[in-house]
Amino acid sequence: MRRISLFFTILVISQAARAANPPQQDHKLKEGDFVAVCGDSITEQKLYCRFIEEYLLMCRPKPNLRTMQLGWNGETSWGFLSKMPNEAMRFNPSVVTICFGMNDGGYAQVVPNYDRYRHSLRGIVQDFKKDGVRFIVLGSPGAVDSQTFWGGPEVAAKYNPILANERDIAREVAAEEGVTFAEVHDLMMNVMRRAKAKYGKAYALAGTEDGVHPDENGHLVMAYAFLKALGCDGDIGTITYEPGANRAQASDGHRILSCANGTIEVESSRYPYCFYGDPSSPRSPKGILEFLPFNQELNRFNLVVKGATGQKVKVTWGDVSKEFAGADAERGINLAAEFMDNPFSAQFQKVEEAVKAQQNFETPLVKRLMHELAEFEAFLPEEKGAMEALKTAGMKKAHELFDKAAGEVTPVRHRITVEVLPAGAPTAAVVK
Repeated sequence: MRRISLFFTILVISQAARAANPPQQDHKLKEGDFVAVCGDSITEQKLYCRFIEEYLLMCRPKPNLRTMQLGWNGETSWGFLSKMPNEAMRFNPSVVTICFGMNDGGYAQVVPNYDRYRHSLRGIVQDFKKDGVRFIVLGSPGAVDSQTFWGGPEVAAKYNPILANERDIAREVAAEEGVTFAEVHDLMMNVMRRAKAKYGKAYALAGTEDGVHPDENGHLVMAYAFLKALGCDGDIGTITYEPGANRAQASDGHRILSCANGTIEVESSRYPYCFYGDPSSPRSPKGILEFLPFNQELNRFNLVVKGATGQKVKVTWGDVSKEFAGADAERGINLAAEFMDNPFSAQFQKVEEAVKAQQNFETPLVKRLMHELAEFEAFLPEEKGAMEALKTAGMKKAHELFDKAAGEVTPVRHRITVEVLPAGAPTAAVVK
């Protein structure tokens, strides 16, 4: 109990110091940042926020980044604003992402209270600033699906413009407050139109069940929008190979173990983001990658083969072989995009399972322990100390679960084999 009390005392002192000296707003991640992902039931689905955490942990735009989700089903901007002191602020994030509006608009069943939405967003941003949050990303709401929305296509056609109005309000508040804006709505609308054109109108981007809660495909769109707003540049790493000299070099986060006869042994502490599943299913993000520049802008793990122009290059990575034009290899082949099944896939999934366990704990921690104990304090003020100790123990447990997830991000050893072929050589099929 003494250790828990000390942990709580440190948190209280830290909060007081931050409130007295709020930092200037920043617009980039820094080493050691703690990112809180705040939102409604779409956040509580633990998909886009899980994708964000996995990216920050494994792709490592900055070292030692920590993430948690603060999603609450049915939440509105004004509901979150009232809960902030006892919940979000207790965790002392240095970076927050904010995504409200889906419930605020009333689903085209009532006249939206845009003034209340604007006032609440401004209040959330200002309160986070006062609490010492250094980097705030205010996102627009997403979109409802044009076909699968529970109100039907006609109501969806009425509600998406309402969400677009909220997008404009969120953008205005972000500009007024000097914080970063994340455009989610327009991006989801654009990807939805293009995906339905390919897979058919029944292909859902904003959710197969109710057209509000996306499956993995729509959540990747949301994660992309927030990761871009967080300033992630997508440079996972570059391996440069010179066949004539039989020499290879690697960028930060990767180490060449050996290079002989076209085979490069590498040890990597930064992972490319990995994808799984059937591209035609909304449960897999694979199917929307051609409509979303995730790999191009956030997931570049490049192999550069020097002096290959005018020839062909055969690359084997893991159990897959593919051939490329030499000029493309000279410019750089994005292995993350070309080899979906790769040597990182298995370890990536292990980390993913640990992240799921962590985020699954965070929901009852916030909604039950932090929220409900605060209500009981009014009836049992004499037990406030014991209740605070329980809250602190829950926060400590959440940190331990994060540490466990982070501990799964171990260096991956992998082999890349490069064979330079004559330009006229016949093209071989992909080998698996």
